[in-house]
Amino acid sequence: MPWSERTAMSQREEFVGLARAEGANLARLCERFQISRKTGYKWLARAASAAPDWAADRSRRPRSSPWRCAAAVEQAVLAVRHNHPAWGGRKIRRRLQLDGPTPAPAASTITALLRRHGLIDPAESQKRGPMQRFERGRPNELWQMDFKGALTTGAGPCHPLTVVDDYSRYAVCIQACADQRAATVRSALTGVFRRYGLPERLRMDNGACWGRVESAWTLLEVWLIRRGIAISHGRPYHPQTQGKCERFNRTLKAEVLAGRHFGDVAACQPPFDRFRHCYNHERPHEALAMEVPASRYRVSVFAYPERLGPIEYLEGDQVRRVGPAGYISWRARRYQVGRAFTGEPVALRL
Repeated sequence: MPWSERTAMSQREEFVGLARAEGANLARLCERFQISRKTGYKWLARAASAAPDWAADRSRRPRSSPWRCAAAVEQAVLAVRHNHPAWGGRKIRRRLQLDGPTPAPAASTITALLRRHGLIDPAESQKRGPMQRFERGRPNELWQMDFKGALTTGAGPCHPLTVVDDYSRYAVCIQACADQRAATVRSALTGVFRRYGLPERLRMDNGACWGRVESAWTLLEVWLIRRGIAISHGRPYHPQTQGKCERFNRTLKAEVLAGRHFGDVAACQPPFDRFRHCYNHERPHEALAMEVPASRYRVSVFAYPERLGPIEYLEGDQVRRVGPAGYISWRARRYQVGRAFTGEPVALRL
């Protein structure tokens, strides 16, 4: 049993004085002071050392910490964290394993080290929790596309356009755009399609830049369909249906945008390009067993068509060309197809 905290030193001095008295019974004396005999012998030994502070409490810190990170390892951890302030213990550990030759401590050890250096916000730690993930079975089966919230620059807003492969999490696009017009998106996607090929399906939210208005098709959607890309939209008010793109945008904000100011839209692109390379080729991804997205991504086998051939329909289809107002005529009646299809031939099947 421990000493009473208020009079610990005086009780220890009194105990030692009584224990040294002639004929003292140490066992009974320890019982009276409510301490074990082991503790009694300990204080007698310390008093015999004649140290001036023998009765004071000593630090319980161990003389050695064989499992404590070596200075070189600690510096390596802090260096990775400095370069990537949003990375946690698991990502840093994987980066150290890939870089070598410094041995990588456990992720929990790295997390404790970061916490000891005041590099982890307790409030942010509380937000993290397990999540259920869904993914497609192969690269380019589905891409997710979104506009990150507008950034304020010294020369107007910047709208980052992001496109992520669902299976590999590979970021095929981070484009700094001055607006969210369909022509701007088409221009950015054309460059992406020429490099990586065409996805089988492209998923977007219901934003005004590409979402449908009253179930009408948009020019951007028709442009994609003409290139053989299926279109789908996330459920309204359910951003989790585009969870990978939403999560990517959050990472982009944390690792590139937070606390930075850009002079204009053009000044945003170089940091976007550097981050995209790091994200795809260097940053370990927890959903990929700490591998990088580039390890799972392959370019599409469907090349971008520089010139589109004529639309072919089945024999027996009734083909009509859509007029300027988005209507077709058949059997003396008019049917609305949508302005986005103006000039395109469409087929009716009975």
